[in-house]
Amino acid sequence: MEQYFERLTEQLMEKNNMLTYDEARTWVELLWSDFETTYAKAGHKYKGQDTTERIVQEWIESYGAQLHLFQNKQSKANDHLQGQNKGLLH
Repeated sequence: MEQYFERLTEQLMEKNNMLTYDEARTWVELLWSDFETTYAKAGHKYKGQDTTERIVQEWIESYGAQLHLFQNKQSKANDHLQGQNKGLLH
């Protein structure tokens, strides 16, 4: 699986020069996991790593250039709460 992740990470870095290697690798692993999990939950039969690689490549091609702009709503909320909480109990 390492070879798939490495290849996809390089593709993402070519598509988006705002991401570090570690950020790109994390995105690849998240996209890979998301596809396989969603596909399985939908009840589809597993089609193998080549299929997953093809789908992640399509996502990188379509959305890779903008991935650095994505902010996780949960982490954004956590940052906001941590800034306001400062040890006070409500």
